Amino acid sequence: MSPTDTYHHANLRKTLLDAAVILIGEAGPRAFTLREVARRAGVSHNAPYRHFASKDELLTAVALEGFDRLTGLMEETMAAGTSSLERLELCGCGYVDFAMRWPNHLQVMFDLPLSQRACGARIEPVGANCFQVLLDCITAAQKSGDLPAGDPLRMAWTAWSLVHGIAKLAISGNLPLDAPATIEFTRRAAKSICQGMARRESGAQDG
Repeated sequence: MSPTDTYHHANLRKTLLDAAVILIGEAGPRAFTLREVARRAGVSHNAPYRHFASKDELLTAVALEGFDRLTGLMEETMAAGTSSLERLELCGCGYVDFAMRWPNHLQVMFDLPLSQRACGARIEPVGANCFQVLLDCITAAQKSGDLPAGDPLRMAWTAWSLVHGIAKLAISGNLPLDAPATIEFTRRAAKSICQGMARRESGAQDG
């Protein structure tokens, strides 16, 4: 076995994942094939089947990797906050930062129908862990008084919709801002929507 063959054998799963992510960026998650992934990775066309029974299983692995990275980056970014509300704002910045760093992962995580992803039951809990980071930020802000009492899920969905929309605009080239300006815009937008949620929820309770 040559040094190159040894490398690919020892790191085959990671090599295939990296090749798939690049190819997804070029062809989209629906158009790429395992044979082309193998060619890009420099291995035989049968090599991917050592780790993935199908293209859908490979897409599932990409999605799982993406959700793990997203969760980690949100937690890392929000750790710099000095208040519950600031941590909530930074959590949203972490989401958009992830999208700009790994846009191809985001495509697989959210653009591909669940019916086209194998092992959807494996994705759901990992995605739920990611959403829980945001939900915990909301409940912490409620406990601190930065956000009023109320259904935290509704607030989390509102916040998630905001940052996901910004993320999609940014990676599609439809937001005329560079990366630092996009993060700053996200921070300001998150602050505004938090203020809006506080006023709306307080008004609903008063009524």
